[in-house]
Amino acid sequence: MELDIKVDSRKVKKGDTFIALRGVSSDGHDYIDKAIENGATKLIVEEDKNYKIPYEVVKDTRKYLIDYLKQNYTSYLNEMKIIGITGTNGKTTSAFLLHNALNSVGIKASYIGTIGFYINTKVESLSNTTPDVLDLFNLFLKSYEEGCKYICMEVSSQGLSYKRVEGFLFDYVVFTNLTQDHLDFHKTMENYVLAKQELFKKLKPNGIALVNYDDKYKDYFLLKENKNITYGFNGGDFKIEQCEMNNLGTKLVYSYNNEKYSLTSRLIGKYNIYNLLITISILNLIGIDKEKIQNIIYNLKTPSGRMETIIYKNNSIVIDYAHTPDAVEKIISTMKEITKGNIYTVFGCTGDRDRTKRPIMTKIVCNLSKKAIITNDDPHYEDPKQIVKDMTDGIENKNYEIILDRKEAIKKGISYLKEFDTLLILGKGHEEYILFQDKKIPFNDCKAVQEIINENKELVK
Repeated sequence: MELDIKVDSRKVKKGDTFIALRGVSSDGHDYIDKAIENGATKLIVEEDKNYKIPYEVVKDTRKYLIDYLKQNYTSYLNEMKIIGITGTNGKTTSAFLLHNALNSVGIKASYIGTIGFYINTKVESLSNTTPDVLDLFNLFLKSYEEGCKYICMEVSSQGLSYKRVEGFLFDYVVFTNLTQDHLDFHKTMENYVLAKQELFKKLKPNGIALVNYDDKYKDYFLLKENKNITYGFNGGDFKIEQCEMNNLGTKLVYSYNNEKYSLTSRLIGKYNIYNLLITISILNLIGIDKEKIQNIIYNLKTPSGRMETIIYKNNSIVIDYAHTPDAVEKIISTMKEITKGNIYTVFGCTGDRDRTKRPIMTKIVCNLSKKAIITNDDPHYEDPKQIVKDMTDGIENKNYEIILDRKEAIKKGISYLKEFDTLLILGKGHEEYILFQDKKIPFNDCKAVQEIINENKELVK
């Protein structure tokens, strides 16, 4: 079913109602003529003017939209379980693993987040990690029509701040971790954590809040009014008792309700075990058989662009979305543990975003890598040279070079690989383009690696 209300004039079809929302950088009232031209037969507005078609004036069009959606579509949502996952790092992997795990046991689930909208396989790309409320309801209804029983979705701090998840409640809310990110938007860590905390105020009365026991910000998410379950290495209701990792995967033992269970996973890295523990916890909480859980966990893989590994000769090339100091440190440290040779890292920092984390990331990469290659990420409207200056100011370890052309930077990184080395290509992950000013320049790290390897094969011939 397709909603007959629209907030984007470009999507209006004949017979639709157009709701003029006021946004941060745009005002729907400016697009009323376009909506009418496209076939709108009614308007919901905040300004009383002599419009060409019937209209209704309300005090707050966003509130009208949310109330309309709640009144007309909550019954469909109540037939599904909605799981919201928030945190600085791990949202995508955790939600995607859970989506795949549920589908693998015959519980049809959809995924909504950074890498798109999935029902088993990808259905469509999304412009935001957490789409706006009307787009979300459309995705929920598509999930319902496809027979989904669960929705696994990422919930970003910006999405919460912009009230994109207003109008419905969650059956499960999950907190992964909190480290420095998005301070260009939130300004302080206090504002950042309070924005994410809002998700935990949207839990159904019989819902469950799943919180990382090991994170220093956990108390912000252990609200007294919620039923709280914790997970972690250092403690929690679901606790990792043993964890052994090599380049093939991880053997672990977790405890729950005074019982211990052994599992093997193909995932590596302590941070990935945290992500995996979210899936383990929820599968247990919904009553999946322990033996089934063992089989499910072994077969789970991370999504594209999350520790995506290409073997080149006897070296590893790893593509990952890591773009915060904490995520960068964790992935390099993880790969150092299982790499016999050297670590080389290609990375950049996003333009028009938090400038304070740039030298922090460079220091981490230089200290943990044999060589760092600084390149473009998404410059947006900022001068790439200024981004690099911010990244390198005050850096004492000079084991870095600057190659702004991302493909050339990757090519240089591959040229350093000798015996059992690892090249990490960080920051972009699954993304298919570089954002430069108002342009989307097609580019994908994995495709670039394959092209460079194929070019080298041609040179050998």
